[in-house]
Amino acid sequence: MSTAKASTTRKVLVTGGAGFIGSHLVDRLLCQGDTTVVLDNFNAFYPSQVKRRNIQEHLKHSRYMLVEGDLRNQHDLEKVFAHGPFDVVVHLAAMAGVRPSMQQPALYMDVNVTGTQNLIDNLLANGNQSRLVFGSSSSVYGERSGETFLETDLVDRPLSPYAASKAAGELLCYSAHHTRGLSVVCLRFFTVFGPRQRPDLAIHKFCQLIDQSKPIDVFGDGTSKRDYTFIDDIVSGIQQAMKYNLPGYDIINLGRSQPIVLMDMIHCLEQALGKQSKLVYKPFAVGDMPYTYASIEKAQKVLGYNPTISFETGVQQFVSWYLNEKACANVS
Repeated sequence: MSTAKASTTRKVLVTGGAGFIGSHLVDRLLCQGDTTVVLDNFNAFYPSQVKRRNIQEHLKHSRYMLVEGDLRNQHDLEKVFAHGPFDVVVHLAAMAGVRPSMQQPALYMDVNVTGTQNLIDNLLANGNQSRLVFGSSSSVYGERSGETFLETDLVDRPLSPYAASKAAGELLCYSAHHTRGLSVVCLRFFTVFGPRQRPDLAIHKFCQLIDQSKPIDVFGDGTSKRDYTFIDDIVSGIQQAMKYNLPGYDIINLGRSQPIVLMDMIHCLEQALGKQSKLVYKPFAVGDMPYTYASIEKAQKVLGYNPTISFETGVQQFVSWYLNEKACANVS
């Protein structure tokens, strides 16, 4: 059995630690006393100042170190691992988004597949003592007919290059476990939302459009569903995955197991903002999944995972953050 240190003296590497999920995880790690090293390249997928704001409090901590660099650059990885050894490596850095991956598939493979392999190579070269927590995605499941998504399901029919890159990342992790004994847990995240959410994601994008009285493009008839999961619950799941009794290699869903219909999501945003939306219906987009629905029985059993934030409460917290950010921007 592989174990990781559970004390507050752990040293943790978080790739993509300035992003949405990563910065929330770093909040928790620093709060509980972990020394935290972050690798992030602040790429132009969305404005880099958003990520800069995410980490402005982290930079004040003596137990925090930021390395600005790219997974594809060996020199950058050597700079990171010079600060090791690490008890746990949480790999969240990736090119994200289904639709953008349709336009730049080679870039997604370069970052998400080659970058992941580079990270694994450096982990193995530096003693293979770390637990790797790999941030995967519900997108690997592809299209389903109505049932919950189980970790044992086949994931050989990805609907987008992004989904394919995440499935490939899981395979690389298993290969490293099988051939070199690397301890890995792959976490399949289900539609994470909350404060600091990327501006290209639906809840953030729709909130801004409703607030600005601009039309929302609705792809399909509005009945698609997503298993929206609040960021605090996802971070709790990651933390549990960092220390549970890992059997060597594992795959675990992290969702809320309560899918929300697209139109209900829009109505919830309308209520939180006190404004009405303007909808423009368009054909269902190639690459999009009609619904996601996490089976979380395994997470509950092996991690003690228990999502507690309802969708409505999560939307209220997101909208409060959005309005506060808007007010601060107007003041500045």
